[in-house]
Amino acid sequence: MARQLVARLGIFLLSLAAASFAIFVITQALPGDVAAVILGHGATPEQLAAKRAELGTDRPFGVQYLEWVGGLLTGDLGRSWFSSLPISTLIAPRLEVTGSLVVGGLALAVLIALPLGALAALKRRRLPGLLTSAAAQVGMAIPAFWAGILLVFVFGVLLRWLPPNGYVPFGRDPGRWASHLVLPVVTLGVIQAAVLVRYVRSAFLEVLSEDYYRTARAVGWTKGRALVRHGIRNAALSLVTVLGLQLASVIVGAIVIERVFVLPGLGSALLDAVATSDLVVVRGITMLLVFAVLVINAVVDLSYVLIDPRLRTREES
Repeated sequence: MARQLVARLGIFLLSLAAASFAIFVITQALPGDVAAVILGHGATPEQLAAKRAELGTDRPFGVQYLEWVGGLLTGDLGRSWFSSLPISTLIAPRLEVTGSLVVGGLALAVLIALPLGALAALKRRRLPGLLTSAAAQVGMAIPAFWAGILLVFVFGVLLRWLPPNGYVPFGRDPGRWASHLVLPVVTLGVIQAAVLVRYVRSAFLEVLSEDYYRTARAVGWTKGRALVRHGIRNAALSLVTVLGLQLASVIVGAIVIERVFVLPGLGSALLDAVATSDLVVVRGITMLLVFAVLVINAVVDLSYVLIDPRLRTREES
């Protein structure tokens, strides 16, 4: 087991190093001159050269990359080229927004997908199962931004049940914090649930064909009880795998939803930094998101052993 942990740690570190290099190369290749953006069109060549020297953009690629990575290793994401504030200071208050949205959306997606996936499997040849599968297909085809705009129009503008946009920190007012997150979380959760329903349905269909399920039915258990008793644990491995793979799309979806609902999260900060060519902020936020995805994927990988004892036995042997 220890050897497996060391191997997975090595893969994690190599993935992190490769991601940092890819992020730096891509941002360096973007067109434009940040010095010209900051100083404006009337800047002289001498002013531009002085600004590039101040920002460090005139130094060789390798020097800039190594300095950036060195800062990452010490927890320093750098400073914004425009505000000169530390990036950690800029994104710290935004972590609560994006974290609440991603965690809430994933939790809602699982709560929706598990019962609907089980229903689609148990009633696969009947109308409820067919309607559930069809609804999941439709949900997968709906863009997240369109679903968000529709919910804003219905529940925020027409009915006025919920605030259509904005954000209130949890520490200031928990009630208003929750009310402002309802529509964004529902938008993200429903769209992701549409994807998960198909995988849950497939996992439960495999359980229905297994001998232990038939044995449970033979001793008098109902379909629902046998599926809950044997299906959830056996479907958990597939569900956890899909959740790990879907995490990147959830974060991308959160970025879009933050824009629709005017939420001051990491996604909004990232898009604003791209618009102003503040590439050091783009690198910092992107690297933070990549780090979060890799950590969660590593946790998912390790959770397989807890969910399926057979994997634990195989690794120990």
